[in-house]
Amino acid sequence: MLKRLETYYDAVPRSAARAEEFGPLTLFVRDGAGWPYYARPALGHEGAVSVAAVEAVRARQRELGAPEAFEWVAETTPGLRAAVEASGLVVHEHPLMVLAEGAGTPGALPEGVTVRMVGVGDPALEAAVAAPYAAFGATPTPGAAGQVRDRIAAGLTRLAAAFDASGTALAAGQHQTVGTVSEVVGVGTRPEARRRGLGLAVTAALVADARAAGVTTVFLSATDATVARMYARLGFRTVATALIAEPAEPAEPAEAAEAAEATEPA
Repeated sequence: MLKRLETYYDAVPRSAARAEEFGPLTLFVRDGAGWPYYARPALGHEGAVSVAAVEAVRARQRELGAPEAFEWVAETTPGLRAAVEASGLVVHEHPLMVLAEGAGTPGALPEGVTVRMVGVGDPALEAAVAAPYAAFGATPTPGAAGQVRDRIAAGLTRLAAAFDASGTALAAGQHQTVGTVSEVVGVGTRPEARRRGLGLAVTAALVADARAAGVTTVFLSATDATVARMYARLGFRTVATALIAEPAEPAEPAEAAEAAEATEPA
């Protein structure tokens, strides 16, 4: 399973980024406008990672004006954490969860709430894209809705949202498929609509959509152990630990990317 996920992690940024190789590390550099990417272990690398390699990547990120961010799976590349921390970055741990076969059924929705997929021509797309940003106290980056629209049109992303009776988007999230593997990302609920199970309902809709398209492995990274327990109610099980490293005081672009990628089903 971890090898399957590692292959996915290496493949998914390549639809919108170019890869620059730094020995045991690969830096993904965004092509054009949009969320910045990160560095991660080179696919297939199983040895140690030096502090020098980490610092070389960080120097290139600074040169590009990109966040000094690294993402990887602790159990797959155990030697990277020491090098990253030695370079001065702070490491955050997130439960890496995979959906069990046959799981993913949501509870009943609150009265007046509907959950559906949002397509390219849907007038609610912009509001759906904005909902997860509001969940983390952020505003969408310029052109965010257009970027999601383009990714949906290209078959790279699927978007689901929960709406109240007036059509207001209360919660939303996405899944991104490569082959038969898809990751649920960016699930968030507006603060005023929390504690109603909307994030889990959106996640269940994304799971159903992925399975209908032939996906056999659905996974996500939960914000923390508390959120992981919520996802467990849908049948997700923790299989490893996803790690994100960044400076102690991340720059604004990194914060925007984190808000866009975080998976919080409040």
